[in-house]
Amino acid sequence: MSKEKKKTTTKKSTKTSKSTTKKPAAKKKPAAKKPAAKKTTKTAPKPKAKTVSDAIEKHMVKRFAKMREERRLPPKVMLELETKIREQDVTKKEFDDICDNVVASYEMSLVEPGEAVGTVAAQSIGEPGTQMTLRTFHYAGVAELSVTQGLPRLIEIVDARNNPSTPTMKIHLKKDIAGDRNEARRIARDIEMVIVESVASNVSIDLLRQAIDIRLDPELMEDKALSVEHVAEAIQAKIKTKGEVEAGDGVIFVYPANDTLADLQRLSEKIREVRVKGINDVTHVVIRKESDGYVLYTEGSNLQDALEIVGINPHMVYTNNLKEINQVLGIEATRNAIIQEAMSVLNEQGMDVDVRHIILVADMMTADGAIRQIGRHGISGSKNSALARAAFEVTIKHLLGAGIAGTKDPLRGITENVILGQLIPLGTGAIDLLMTPQPIAGKKR
Repeated sequence: MSKEKKKTTTKKSTKTSKSTTKKPAAKKKPAAKKPAAKKTTKTAPKPKAKTVSDAIEKHMVKRFAKMREERRLPPKVMLELETKIREQDVTKKEFDDICDNVVASYEMSLVEPGEAVGTVAAQSIGEPGTQMTLRTFHYAGVAELSVTQGLPRLIEIVDARNNPSTPTMKIHLKKDIAGDRNEARRIARDIEMVIVESVASNVSIDLLRQAIDIRLDPELMEDKALSVEHVAEAIQAKIKTKGEVEAGDGVIFVYPANDTLADLQRLSEKIREVRVKGINDVTHVVIRKESDGYVLYTEGSNLQDALEIVGINPHMVYTNNLKEINQVLGIEATRNAIIQEAMSVLNEQGMDVDVRHIILVADMMTADGAIRQIGRHGISGSKNSALARAAFEVTIKHLLGAGIAGTKDPLRGITENVILGQLIPLGTGAIDLLMTPQPIAGKKR
């Protein structure tokens, strides 16, 4: 009996399994209809989601407008907060919490009134500056060009030197020709300065003809993409009425107006330095392939003329000559260049200096609309206090000058108050407390 029961149970189980396997085949048609039902459920809540996002959007606009009116955040931080927060899917509470945290963290990072920011900046830059190496590094991996780095470069920046020891430019090409090496070579030829002496195999004085004989090197002429006529025109434009130029086959004769030997020698020296092609002061150009195309690195700098070269991207031309940046682009661009140059020098040396210290130095150097050095001929030498100027350098000169002129010292700075042994206007010393005594209630005077 037990065996029979087992058989029946197994039969039943097989039947049930068969029925279960058959079920999906039987329900094929309703399964096809299901997505339609799902679609209706999906499309139904869409307007609700829109109303929620619209409400949050309105709240965001109101909050951002209020924050702009209060001016609790600088415009750049405000813009960054707005762009970043719109990328996220946040609720009203989360949005308010983010805004509150950003404002709180920004206000916590502000400098307290009475903080000695100048001293802190000087210490922060000066201490790592003592560990810098006095070497000259190759520029951006280009072996042909070298640029001053380390402490000498930092001194150049802080002293606001008119001419840096190794001026250089980095020039990007326009996007449509950035990947074309031939175009890069053509533009490099247009930029690199070529003088007569660099393409001539010999420049001599022919006494029989009473002329200057210039023999041109055909290989150099081909490399620089120049013709004899081109060189002859450049020489004629330079000497003007002082002589006549005659071009031959690889030879140029210059007949001066005066036949004396001294005039011939003087004119030959002048002709050697005549610029035939390129822009002034750029003696060498190196082409380098980078991720975004070919980039030109130059030895020598001439920002104004470089911006006029056809084929370059005028928005991506950089020079390390601060004087040129000031002349061409203005004082704000110079301030940014000071920050970038100083930070690149410090980062290359592995110095971890906060950018705000460098920003303070750059602001002090450019606050008057012109570049001033940090020294006795610049910021330190133009302080209002005679005692502060005397404490820095050339003590006797400053004290004598102040004594003769009868200069008054307002004693507003730190140095002059330290000299006199008074409380310095810093920290708690920067605050004066005023008290109006009031009679206590119920007491007679």
